[in-house]
Amino acid sequence: MSASTTASPVRMPARKKARELARHLRGEHPDYDYLKQIFRHLRAELEIEIPRAPKRLPHVPSEDEIRRYYETVWQGRRPGDIVLIKTLLYTGARVSEVVNIRLADVDLDRCQMRINQGKGGKDRVVPFPNAFKETLALHMDRLRERQAIYLFESSWKKKYSDRGVRRLLERYAAAAGLERNVSPDQLRHFLLTWLKKQGIDDALIQPYSGHATRKSLEIYSRLSIGEAQDEYNRVIDRFPV
Repeated sequence: MSASTTASPVRMPARKKARELARHLRGEHPDYDYLKQIFRHLRAELEIEIPRAPKRLPHVPSEDEIRRYYETVWQGRRPGDIVLIKTLLYTGARVSEVVNIRLADVDLDRCQMRINQGKGGKDRVVPFPNAFKETLALHMDRLRERQAIYLFESSWKKKYSDRGVRRLLERYAAAAGLERNVSPDQLRHFLLTWLKKQGIDDALIQPYSGHATRKSLEIYSRLSIGEAQDEYNRVIDRFPV
């Protein structure tokens, strides 16, 4: 085979090619959306695929790690920290959602918390175990005494921050001697994975997980939180915390 047939094609420099294309398009006064459509169709005509980074599975702590972690939190004897970490573990809510929960969003009778404007701007309700109700009620009473608004609020009436919660969890992971850091996302992954291991169908986890695809929404949007919470209540007593 000759060198001429194996050599790579000579390409015009990208900047020069862009100027050439601009000359053709300038008279049409294109806007951003039009250009985006042109290049989408151009990729299709040239059969160019968009390279995508491979998705990595998230690290999910083991039950032993979660037990060690929570034991360290318990030994710290800081009631607010205990309630915060149990809320993350029991509800599977994202840290950005948890720090925005108000006292008025907690329904102790139904063992539910309302998530307002969660991921994707959607509202939803998440359950928590009946066994957590008394601890949570005492925490809320302490907050009401100082006229707090949020479920997690500093003594100077400022709600917790995403970064502050992450740092708090990091300190407990280090104190527990865990090899890996424990993030709010990992606590969420642990709950959802644990529920799945208990045999609960995705369709019943979905209404309160806040993690839906367009396709799954067609199915899950028809399910009530009541059905989901019945299954949650059936298994949550076996939760390691």
